[in-house]
Amino acid sequence: MNKSRPISSFISSDIGILLLLALARILLQVFTNGQYGFHQDELVTLDAAAHHLAWGYVAWPPVTPFLARLALDLFGPSVIGLRSFAVLAEGLVMLMAGLMIRDLGGKRWAQLLGAVAVATSPLSIVQGGLFQYETLDYFYWVLLAFMVVRLLKSENPRWWLGIGAAIGLGMMTKYTIAFSVAGLIVGILVTNRLYLKSRWLWAGAALALVIWLPNLLWEAQNNWISVYFLASIHTRDMQSGLTSSFLFDQLLFNFNPVMLFLVATGLYYFFFAPAGKRYRLMGWMYITPFILLLLTHGKGYYLAATYPMLAAGGAVWWEGRLTRITSQRWLKAWRWTTWIILSAFATLLIATELPVAPLGSAWWDVVSKSNDQLKSEVGWPELVQQVEKAYNEVPVSEKAHATILAASSGEIGSIDLYGPAYGLPRVISGFDSYWQYDYGNPPPTTLLVVGFDGSFLENFQDCTLIAPIFTPFNIQNDETINHRSIYLCHNLRQAWPQFWKTFQYFG
Repeated sequence: MNKSRPISSFISSDIGILLLLALARILLQVFTNGQYGFHQDELVTLDAAAHHLAWGYVAWPPVTPFLARLALDLFGPSVIGLRSFAVLAEGLVMLMAGLMIRDLGGKRWAQLLGAVAVATSPLSIVQGGLFQYETLDYFYWVLLAFMVVRLLKSENPRWWLGIGAAIGLGMMTKYTIAFSVAGLIVGILVTNRLYLKSRWLWAGAALALVIWLPNLLWEAQNNWISVYFLASIHTRDMQSGLTSSFLFDQLLFNFNPVMLFLVATGLYYFFFAPAGKRYRLMGWMYITPFILLLLTHGKGYYLAATYPMLAAGGAVWWEGRLTRITSQRWLKAWRWTTWIILSAFATLLIATELPVAPLGSAWWDVVSKSNDQLKSEVGWPELVQQVEKAYNEVPVSEKAHATILAASSGEIGSIDLYGPAYGLPRVISGFDSYWQYDYGNPPPTTLLVVGFDGSFLENFQDCTLIAPIFTPFNIQNDETINHRSIYLCHNLRQAWPQFWKTFQYFG
């Protein structure tokens, strides 16, 4: 008996090939994710997770910080280790895209085409290179769609429990999954209201609430602080014009040409094709969030997680369309043309989105313009070294009552992560959840003020410029543009409790 035959049979099966492709996609980004350093948002997530585990935070529900803490425990302060969760999430999205196509009736060619198209979209590549709650939110939207497809295909009502679990975990990650839930509700009302009579649907809803309940209670205990945070961030984004290009951003962030074609045909498949009638609810899970986000001026990438399910429907439709071509020669030509276009743009995106270009090179200039998030991954260890040099200028007699007051997420996170090795004290800040962690007892009298300029310095009796902040290769990011200097300041002009009461700000 040949024991290797079951293994080789599995590897050559549709699921086996999808798994191998997902693994290849994971390994590609794992081995390229350590080229630079932590992103500023990763740093503040790491710091919040390492020192302040809770059921909620100003900026996030608890899942993302918890995974950051797990990454610290498993890998230490490793960029590749932290981002392994993001890469795994994107690999699983790729796998689920292929499995949705299979459930919709697609054969191997459609499964591979849809999975690769999803995995090589610009946003998927960028998100695989960053550990942020957007990446995990994307995963849970797709997981929810996958569970709904399983429900519609099998007609087994127990899948409502899986749907409820996906919703609950999604709400514990980022509240925007509520837009997808709204699409699910509208889809049920439009396509099959009989679902509302199923005890399994209500059991799934109860499961979602139970999973989300700890964070919901935290919000109630903290005066619904995240509502104020989200309102502030949304107002900022609208004023800065980040939401004005919602429609254009769908093309900019979410598609390569083949993905765009599959999404367009996927909409046709779910709403108009006879084979897609059974799955029409999936179309409403796109249309409803699209309308809601358009009306509420959401950012373009908020809708990104709806496109894998549309691409799944489009891959099934395109495969079926091609099989109606009687000439094998033309069938092969169309299939090869599809793969050539997808491969060409996938190669281009990998070359211009992955963090592989040497800093300061002409290639870096191209990549950092295409993926401007990379600029926020440079200079944080160097910043901490600059802060350490400035801290050494604090008189020894003052250090017992000295601390560091930092403005931005990258400053706070990097100083708290790398600072202990340099003998630096922990940071205080009014930024997001850090305001809740207070300013210490007794209050500081000497402060190293990092990232604040202008009128803010008038809060102190005297401030002296110690040094400007710089980054390697003079890379211009948020730090060098908006948080440019380190000051040594003494004696707050008002009482600390009074100052702190109005110091909280959102970023």
